[in-house]
Amino acid sequence: MSFEAIFWDNDGVLVDTEAVFIKACREVFADEGIEISEGWFINESLAKGSSVFDLARKKGMSNEEIIQLRKRRNEYYSKVLMKHVPIVDGVKETLEALHGKFLMGVVTSSRKEHFEIMMKKTGFRRFFNFFITADDIKNTKPDPEPYLKALEIAGKPCESCLVIEDSQRGVVAAKAAGLSCYAVPSELTKSLDFSMADKVLNSIRELPDIILPTTSDFS
Repeated sequence: MSFEAIFWDNDGVLVDTEAVFIKACREVFADEGIEISEGWFINESLAKGSSVFDLARKKGMSNEEIIQLRKRRNEYYSKVLMKHVPIVDGVKETLEALHGKFLMGVVTSSRKEHFEIMMKKTGFRRFFNFFITADDIKNTKPDPEPYLKALEIAGKPCESCLVIEDSQRGVVAAKAAGLSCYAVPSELTKSLDFSMADKVLNSIRELPDIILPTTSDFS
């Protein structure tokens, strides 16, 4: 299949920040006596798209208390990211190999403030044509809205666009939007169900060999 555009997830695909995000949530929520286990985060958040703030609501926290809790979590996470943003192995080399050959955008559930820090720390902004963050949409993954918006921005037919995801909820969103999706499971998501994905890769390093045309294609 020949692709013209690639829509990249961010956390877990470009940057190895999911474990960092869990830690930030745990640290802040612990002050309120709320425990967030890794298992809950994987099976509820990464698989289904549930919010960590659902746990706060179940504990009986008011909307105002949740707003303040979210603010503290976001500030804490920003401070952690300002110190270091870990990059997924092989991503920089893969982006360099694909840059200029495809229209490329990032479609992330991260807040814009955190995503901007990640792009600045990694220097990845130069590889992409557009960005969609949680602040740009009403419904996040597994809802298809983020990828439908990406299609609109790209101006390409859905059959010519490829999504790269690491989570079950991301794959569900991509397929619901009618897109091809390759999954690259991370350490945190490798136990999830990727049966809906068109391909499951062991490493992002495999991608260029799969989608770039070979010499024989022109013979």
